[in-house]
Amino acid sequence: MTGPPAAVADVRSAVRKALKGVEAGGLVVVACSGGADSLALAGATAFTAPRMGLRAAGATIDHGLQDGSAEHAAEVRDTLRGLGLDPVRSVAVAVGRAGGPEGAARRARYAALDEIADQTGASAILLGHTRDDQAETVLLRLARGSGARSLAGMSPSAGRYLRPLLGLDRATVHAACELMGLSPWKDPHNTDPAYARSRVRHEALPALEGVLGPGIADALARTAGLLRDDADALDTWADRAEKDALCGPGELDVPTLAGLPRAVRTRVLRRTAIAAGSPAGALTARHVAELDRLVCEWRGQSHVDLPGALRGRRVAGRIAIAP
Repeated sequence: MTGPPAAVADVRSAVRKALKGVEAGGLVVVACSGGADSLALAGATAFTAPRMGLRAAGATIDHGLQDGSAEHAAEVRDTLRGLGLDPVRSVAVAVGRAGGPEGAARRARYAALDEIADQTGASAILLGHTRDDQAETVLLRLARGSGARSLAGMSPSAGRYLRPLLGLDRATVHAACELMGLSPWKDPHNTDPAYARSRVRHEALPALEGVLGPGIADALARTAGLLRDDADALDTWADRAEKDALCGPGELDVPTLAGLPRAVRTRVLRRTAIAAGSPAGALTARHVAELDRLVCEWRGQSHVDLPGALRGRRVAGRIAIAP
């Protein structure tokens, strides 16, 4: 007996590997936009999950950003049901403006998926990001001057979110979608130069490959994996260092901090500021650097203003972060 085509087998194998940690009888939800990546993921999950003793459901999110989005969401819902996913949820969300259109849509989407998972008792939510998506993410963050954790890109697993296809290239996943007999939707946003990710996909990466040769996407994804290992190690070190330096709520011992490498020290300072109430999204590297100056470049500075109406001060050999 011949097996499935290679691309289909690769996608199914990736799903099987990602779901190994889900307890038997658990429910997994495939988030599907109707594009080739998430449709291939849905088809592979519909085939693989029952054979692993798992239940598979589907979800599609209508961001309301395009004409006919409700009709498209209904079509995706019907396709997922046709694959055998059950239940299938279609949720319309309101997309705000904070953080730009891509960021606002992402927040609305994840909030809806979290709500679906809570309502259904899902053990995992599966996302269809590929290795090419990872490369685009790394390049976008590199352009912003991000640190190691950010440049580590998307994780294969983050809480209940799983990205089974992160190790596969987009061409393989699209081939699998076609071989499964599925008809993907082509999101016009993916080719709209108004969006930064679209410009990276269709202009920046091809330009880099034209100058440096093929394999740039693979190299960027590989770099993300290496940086993730480094960031994990530094975070583990920071966990221990934070316990050693903490004197009380929002207070850190200066001599203990001063003895740490800067990469670890700034992680501890950032965590302490966030724990004191500074919003993570508003706390920048500049804020943390100013806190670090209170430790290593103390010249009698009065305080550092932080997001969340907080101030960092150096008092009696301690860094204190409070309103």
